[in-house]
Amino acid sequence: MDAHERSTHTSDSEEDSGSDNDFDTSQLGTKEYWDDAYRRELETFKDIGDVGEIWFGEESMSRVLKWMGTAKVPEDSAILDIGTGNGAFLVELAKHGFRNLTGIDYSTASVQLAKSVLQAENLTHVKVEEADFCQGQLKGFDVCIDKGTFDAISLSPDHSSEVKKRYVRALKDALKDQGLFSITSCNWTKEQLLERFAEGFELVQELPTPTFQFGGKKGNSVTALIFKRVH
Repeated sequence: MDAHERSTHTSDSEEDSGSDNDFDTSQLGTKEYWDDAYRRELETFKDIGDVGEIWFGEESMSRVLKWMGTAKVPEDSAILDIGTGNGAFLVELAKHGFRNLTGIDYSTASVQLAKSVLQAENLTHVKVEEADFCQGQLKGFDVCIDKGTFDAISLSPDHSSEVKKRYVRALKDALKDQGLFSITSCNWTKEQLLERFAEGFELVQELPTPTFQFGGKKGNSVTALIFKRVH
């Protein structure tokens, strides 16, 4: 299954109930897949300087950056990029003036690639750490940003129901009170995400994303929401 397309394996009843069995499992939900993918991209970067695929594309980065500008997120905010991949979004955040940046990924090769990309951009002050976000060891962030990480863990073949719950708990711990969470998803609808993050979070706004029309119904191929951490 292509994680860049909304899953077609979800029944209407599952959508309504927020079932923990929403999607078929996939290699995209395994650490081994991402280790292999970023190992190849790291070698490519070393050979020709190509940073590799930008997860969700530049449009997704621009959408979040535009929101941050409109919301007047302070440039000294502690910002966490969850599942940083090749670090491309950290580069864009730094170029937009944000100074307190941290990226994490559970893939060793991803962290190596992101550090190499940041070094090439002379952005060695940006922190990148190897960490599994769902372990819940991070705290003190004003903004957390997810572009596809929650999607990926939702495809995990290993106890994905519990992993999704751990993700929500880890997010609560990582964010300060009134901290902001930006999530971009191609698998989850707005209604499903509202249910997933109902406890401890409040919807701030939905960001505009591309729409499609099929069978007389209109929908979005990508969902982008902003939540606020509340107690």
